[in-house]
Amino acid sequence: MLKTRVITALVLLAILLPVLFLNNFFAFAAVTVVFFAAGVWESLRLFRYSRAELWAGFWTVGYAVVVFVSGLPGVRSLFAVCVALWVIRFVPALKLGLPPLKTPANRLLSITYTLAVLGCFISIVSLFQHSPLYLLSVMAIVWIADIGAYFAGKGFGRHKLAPSISPGKSWEGAVGGWLVVLVAAAATVMYLDGDTFSGRLYERFGWLGFIVVMSLLVAASVVGDLFESQLKRRAGFKDSSNLLPGHGGVLDRIDALIPVLPLAALIDLWL
Repeated sequence: MLKTRVITALVLLAILLPVLFLNNFFAFAAVTVVFFAAGVWESLRLFRYSRAELWAGFWTVGYAVVVFVSGLPGVRSLFAVCVALWVIRFVPALKLGLPPLKTPANRLLSITYTLAVLGCFISIVSLFQHSPLYLLSVMAIVWIADIGAYFAGKGFGRHKLAPSISPGKSWEGAVGGWLVVLVAAAATVMYLDGDTFSGRLYERFGWLGFIVVMSLLVAASVVGDLFESQLKRRAGFKDSSNLLPGHGGVLDRIDALIPVLPLAALIDLWL
C-alpha cells in the first residue's frame, strides 16, 4: 500500500508541479477541469445519484465556461455564499446528522455541497491568478495542519474529536495541527521573502489578526475533512473512489480544502 501511495504521489507531482510553475493559465485551468470533474462525480456518488456521470458532466461544463469564457465573474459573491453554506448548513450537520438518502433534503444537500466544491475550484483559479506561490502558500496551511494533526494524534491523542464520524481523529491532534500551522506560517512571515498569504495577512492585520485568521482556516480544514467522512460513512464508502491508487479519490485529497480555499480567497480580496 505504501509503495502504491508513493508512486501515485510522484506521478501527480510530475504532472502538477510543471503545470503550476510554468504559470500558463490555460494549462493550469485545463488540469483543474479534470480534477473538478472527478471530484464532483465522486461527490454525487456519495449522495447516491443514479446518473452521477451525467450530472457531473453538466457541472463540469458550467465550471469550464466560468473559467475559460466568463473570466470568473462575481467571485466575491460566490466565495461569500460558500462560507455561509459551511456556517449555516454543513457545520451544524456534524452535530445534527445528515438527511436520509433518496429524499428531497438529500438532493438539496447534494446541490449545496457541489456548489461548495465549485467554489473551492474557482478559488484555486483565483488564487493562481495572484501567483502560483500564493496559491501554494494557502494550500500548504491545510497540508501542514493535516500532517501536524496526524503526528500529534499518534503521539498524544486521547480524546476523540468526533467518534461517530471519524474515530481516528482526536482533539490533541487538531490542536497539534493548529500549533504546527502557526509556527510554520510565522516562520514564513519572518524568514521567507516572497508574496505569500501569511505574509500579506501579517502586513494587513498584525500578529493578532494573523493568529485569528490562521485559526479559522485550520478549523475549517478539520470541518471539511469531517463532513466528507460523514458523507462516506452514510453512503457506506471507505473512499470517495479509487481513482488515485493508494489515496482513494480526488475528493479524499481535497475535502479539507473545500471550506478553506473560498474563505482564504474571500479574505484575500480584502487584503
